[in-house]
Formats: sequence, structure tokens, C-alpha cells
Amino acid sequence: MAGNNWLASPRSEAAVDRILDAAGELFARRPAASVGMNEIARAAGCSRATLYRYFENREALYTAYVHREAYAVHHQLLESLEGIDDPRQRLVQALLTSLRLVRNNAALQSWFAAGTAPIGAEIAESSDVVKAMSAAFVVSLSPGDPDTDPEAVERKARWIVRVLTSLLLFPGRDDDDERRMTEEFLAPVVTPRDQATQ
Repeated sequence: MAGNNWLASPRSEAAVDRILDAAGELFARRPAASVGMNEIARAAGCSRATLYRYFENREALYTAYVHREAYAVHHQLLESLEGIDDPRQRLVQALLTSLRLVRNNAALQSWFAAGTAPIGAEIAESSDVVKAMSAAFVVSLSPGDPDTDPEAVERKARWIVRVLTSLLLFPGRDDDDERRMTEEFLAPVVTPRDQATQ
């Protein structure tokens, strides 16, 4: 449990991180949907009043946690794509790396636990941060293309997020199966053949 010197934190960002870190520790042990605000306050070493000063409700805390972790995953994902220029290879690598990063993180994996409310999928679908990161990734698959239709980018970004969350909730048989599904059913839609480098 965190120390009791809660209000001594010099910055609100540090306080928010402390709360989100405590929440993450709880999410690593149980499905995220089952973790309540009282437990998070106790784990963070603060009162409920302090917790609610930073997060108006559980949904706000959940969203902040997902956004923070999404940025971290996105950063690791971009590092894994360095040197991969072919749009299809980038897309396949990005999806498989994202799956691995979430699955290897117990706190993130709990958002997609079988038998619980799919709050990870719900937040991913509604999050402006996830939408923006996904759209930026779609645009990166065809850099310099002045004819990129914003509506098509948005649809492709949503499709990538839906495929990702679907595989997190209902995994393929193994890594090879997920790679084949991504190559056969996602890549042709998001990166048409004329986009791929030869």
C-alpha cells in the first residue's frame, strides 16, 4: 500500500500517476471491471474525497488509465516498426505487436478478461485518444498521399481497433493463426495492393 503522505505531492500530475499506478496494480490482480473506487483510494493511500478531486467517477479514472497506457503501448509499437517501410508489413507487425504488448501486461490484459464486461473494447471504441492514434497510424501507412479521404481513414482506424479488440477478447489458435488472419482479412482492406511497396 502507498504511504500516507498523500497531499505532500508537489504536482497534480504526480498525484494522478500515483492513483493510476495503484489502479494498475489492482487491475493486474483482477478484471478491471471488478475494481471499485474505494479499493483504488485505499491502494493509492488517499481518501475517497481526494480520489474524487482528480477523477469525478470510475469511468473518468478508467478512461485516464486507458489513455495513459495507450500512449505507452503506442510508443513501444512505433519503436517496433522502425525500418519497416512496406505498409502491409507495418500493419501486420503493428497489430501483432499490439496484441503481444497488451497480453504481456497483466493490468491491460484484465480489460479484456473472458467472462467480464468488455470495458477495454468499449473504451477503445469511444476514446478520442485511441481514435486519433489509430487514424495517425493509418495515415502513416501512405505518407505523402494528398488524396487521403478523412472518412476512409476514420473507418480504417475503427476497423483496426475492432480487429485488435476482437482478437484480445477471442484470440486466434496461436500466433501464426493471428498473423494469417491479419494478412488475409485486415491488410487487404486497410492497405490495398496498390499501396504496398513492391
